[in-house]
Order: sequence, then C-alpha cells, then structure tokens
Amino acid sequence: MMSVTPIPALSDNYIWLLRQDTSQSVCVVDPGEAAPVIEFLERESLTLNCILITHHHHDHTGGLAELIKRYSPHVIGPDNPKIEGIDETVGDGDEVRIMGRLFDVMATPGHTLDHISYFTAGIPALLFCGDTLFCAGCGRLFEGTPEQMYTALKKFAELPEDTLVFAAHEYTQANLTFARAADPENEDVKHALQECEKARALDRPTLPSTIGRELKINPYLRLGTDSVRQAAGTQGVNNDDLATFTTLREWKNRF
Repeated sequence: MMSVTPIPALSDNYIWLLRQDTSQSVCVVDPGEAAPVIEFLERESLTLNCILITHHHHDHTGGLAELIKRYSPHVIGPDNPKIEGIDETVGDGDEVRIMGRLFDVMATPGHTLDHISYFTAGIPALLFCGDTLFCAGCGRLFEGTPEQMYTALKKFAELPEDTLVFAAHEYTQANLTFARAADPENEDVKHALQECEKARALDRPTLPSTIGRELKINPYLRLGTDSVRQAAGTQGVNNDDLATFTTLREWKNRF
C-alpha cells in the first residue's frame, strides 16, 4: 500500500512524500525547498530515491539542487531547460514506475505551458496535479490560455471519483470563499467551507480532496450548472462552458 504524507513548505506549499508499505526509500513531489524534506527524511531514517516535478516555478523546484547533491535521487519532470537536474523528461501519455506503481503522465498546461500531472489507478487512485487543480479552485493562468486550463480540468473530471487529489498549495479556504460567490446555491460549498475553517483553525491540512468532492464544490468543474452560470453572468460572458470558465477565472483574479 502506498502512503502519501504532506510536508509543509514555504508559506502555503505542500511537498508530497510517497512511501510504499514499510520501505525506507521514498519519493517526493515538487520540493520547493530542501530543508523540510531533509528534516523529515533524517527524522524518519528514510532515503530519497526519486523526485517528481510538475512544472518549473521556483516554489516547486527550489530544493532540487540541494536534494540532488545530498541524496542523488532520480528526478522526473517536464521537458523544460529552465529546470536544472532533470534525469528523465516525460510528457503526455508517458508512463513512469514510482515505488512499484505505474503512473500516467498527463499534459495539463494552463498555469504554465510545461505543466504535467501524475495519475496512478488502483486502491486508492492518486493524482498529483501541482498548480492545475486545487481544492475548490484551479491555478492562475501565468503562461497558458483559458482553453488549455479548461481542457486540463476536463481531463481530471473524467478520472474515477474516488481519486485522491494532491494539490500543491493550501488554498482551500480562499477558494471556497470564492466558490460561495460563484456557486451561491450550493449547500456542499457552504458545508465544505465550515469544515475547512475548523481544520485550518487547528492548523490541519485540508488536502487531499477527491475528484468526487471537487465535482460537488469546485465551480470550475460545475460550469454548466444554473447556479454557476447565473453568477458568472453577473461578471461577464457565459454563453458556453469555456466562456463561463474564462469569466470565473478572471473574476477570481480580482476577488
């Protein structure tokens, strides 16, 4: 059985640590800084043998150099020369075996052009989606287009509903606050926000989410519902799902 542990980093990042059963060899996803990873590995007497990267932003790669120097892990990531230290470049449709499990690589541009995500089926199914899908939200469009992000999110919506969603940031409370405005008739959003506020008051992570939960509370995955369409219509064009998505994303930027 594969376990996944959050390592808090920077101001609101999660570095996800993957471990298979009781093996001492582990993998981490998007190490934005090295110190918390090193501290965790040393405390638990673990060995880092693999790193997965979703995209080039520094808060996802900033710890690479130090971790490579200290542990010499195998580093897998997108084909982007901005990322120093990649041993194996992967793209859409590729497969990688991590901790004994086969992961599918999905191209998910939008936040950045090089963004990829990693999905493995099984019990449980796991999705490491970086800054593409957040709990109740999605990433800002720094390099890509609304259509690219919309397409990426549609891919996620088609995954099994019990898939655990490991996003890279603790943005849930802010996203649910926006979702309450963007999907005002949604009782699931109101309940999720209450639960989120309780968790954050205790400094507990709100992740992982699941695809099934996101289909209920994430306005970017509920573009065709009357509640979201009506709310988007007060902010801009919403004559189809892509237009509604574009309006919502621009609205969130200034929310």
